[in-house]
Amino acid sequence: MTDPREAVEQQLAAYNSHDIDAFAATYAEEVVVRRRNGSRLQGRQALRDSYAPLFAEGRCRAEILGRLSEGDWVVDHELAHGLADEPIRVLVAYRVREGLIDRVDFLT
Repeated sequence: MTDPREAVEQQLAAYNSHDIDAFAATYAEEVVVRRRNGSRLQGRQALRDSYAPLFAEGRCRAEILGRLSEGDWVVDHELAHGLADEPIRVLVAYRVREGLIDRVDFLT
């Protein structure tokens, strides 16, 4: 079984290198993403469709300011660059099951 932190770290590396295929591969087919604005993404294809344009711009990257993990959960305190004029601080909770991220909650 993959350590949940490893799956989240692989996802982060793919995000920062703008590799949509590697990024999507870290997520379960039926992943649910609860976004900061209250909207939801459901499914790997919806996630891919949402992130592909952002990756194509090549501006996004995330820097980890802190990380906690317990059981299936990893919570990152991130500084997200390229999404707005100034970096955005976010808390993101990832649930990892069977080596894939199956739930993401943007907490701030």
